[in-house]
Amino acid sequence: MVDKLLIWLATSRSDPKAFPADARRAAGFQLRRIQQEFQPNDWKPLPVVGPGVQEIRIHTGLEYRVITLARFPKGIYVLHAFEKRTHKTPRKEIELTRQRFRALVLTRQIARTRER
Repeated sequence: MVDKLLIWLATSRSDPKAFPADARRAAGFQLRRIQQEFQPNDWKPLPVVGPGVQEIRIHTGLEYRVITLARFPKGIYVLHAFEKRTHKTPRKEIELTRQRFRALVLTRQIARTRER
């Protein structure tokens, strides 16, 4: 089985580097599961961001989130990663993720138009 490609958007590649080692390891393990077409161990859909977007939950004493979109054949898009400090996901994190999702969809639409 060939792993699906991880495609990191904006700062989503560097953001997890600020996580402690155990959270980085857990995030990497969960992303690897998605690459191999398995579901993450703990996740929930985020339809408020867009269809197919999911939030991977990382629990290590503190809470961390990695937001992905895995519905396209090209690969798995990593939209955002952050430390969650409150029970409810902060609006600024949702808005940032939503902006990246919209930019991705627009980019894909432009690319499809050019292919025609």
